[in-house]
Amino acid sequence: MRIGIIGTRGIPNHYSGFEQCAEFLSVALVEKGHQVTVYNSHNHLHQEKTFKGVDIIHCYDPEYRIGTFGQFIYDLNCILDSRKRNFDIILQLGYNSNSIWNKLLPHNSVIITNMDGLEWKRTKFSPRVQRFLQQAESWAAHTSDYLVSDSRGIQQYLKEKYNKDSTYIPYGSYVFDEPDTDILQEYGLVPYTYNMLVARLEPENSIELILDGVVASKDNTQFLVVGKNHTKYGQYLAEKYKAQSNIRFMGGIYNLKKLNNVRYFSNLYFHGHTVGGTNPSLLEAMGSDCLICAHNNAFNKAILGSDAFYFNEPLDVAKELETLSKKQYGGYVDTNRDKVRDIYHWPLIVDQYESLFISSLENSKVAQLEEALSLSPTKVG
Repeated sequence: MRIGIIGTRGIPNHYSGFEQCAEFLSVALVEKGHQVTVYNSHNHLHQEKTFKGVDIIHCYDPEYRIGTFGQFIYDLNCILDSRKRNFDIILQLGYNSNSIWNKLLPHNSVIITNMDGLEWKRTKFSPRVQRFLQQAESWAAHTSDYLVSDSRGIQQYLKEKYNKDSTYIPYGSYVFDEPDTDILQEYGLVPYTYNMLVARLEPENSIELILDGVVASKDNTQFLVVGKNHTKYGQYLAEKYKAQSNIRFMGGIYNLKKLNNVRYFSNLYFHGHTVGGTNPSLLEAMGSDCLICAHNNAFNKAILGSDAFYFNEPLDVAKELETLSKKQYGGYVDTNRDKVRDIYHWPLIVDQYESLFISSLENSKVAQLEEALSLSPTKVG
């Protein structure tokens, strides 16, 4: 199959979950014999025309000059280019800024959209932007040929709100099995002597709630905040907690081997995401032997079940910091690791995407044939 992937800043990943998905999925599909193209921003760090067998097309992306509106121009450029490529399948990862161009998507390609989480619920957005995102969600739901939900909660939501069926395909991950204490030395860390979180520093990821719990706690263990902090909200957090000597803002760690080592040797791992489906960083933490304390919501509980601890407010976080130890709950760690191996393993996820692509393409060909037959003149004998 000829497959195009749009909706991300590009591969290899230097940003977040969908870029990671595009990277793992595209490389694996190429290894299975498919021709895969991923669209990259023109100023992506990777400037080659291929990446591990994946074709790369760089499109002009003015976001760095004009801000968020540049994403709409970038997505338009990607979609216009895709019209030249004769893709069998176009996989859209998300819909925020590309859905307004839905009428320009090539009609001879099957359009499959991963609907991501409930983007319009993100508190960083103004009410006006939230209303736009709800409209964009509706456009994507009604104009895509097939929808993908990465959690059962999102699947149920799409059915109830839009009466649209979607294919459940969770995010993928790997079990991490390369622990290396030498990597910890790069960051001045000692195994099991720190707690941590990994997230984009945004309000809906409960960063402030968690750090308020760290401040309220009687536990003075070092607490690592891993995530790009050169943003307005990141700077706000750094300023608020600058007097708290045990809170350390690490910035982003995008080398997955290094990040997984930092996770692996943590004591407690806090996951505060409140919006979305199967969160990539949560799966990576599960596969890296983390003892997880997660925000108490349906999305996190659907993945972790009874194999984690949950918090609603800072005092819950403070109590967990004061009373929990990874050594006490090895069974939780082992069970979550097994889930990644048996349910969320990337090769399994790639197979599910490939099956959806094959079946959707076959259905499209049947529909085209039926249409052609219905339009052909009836022979009179």
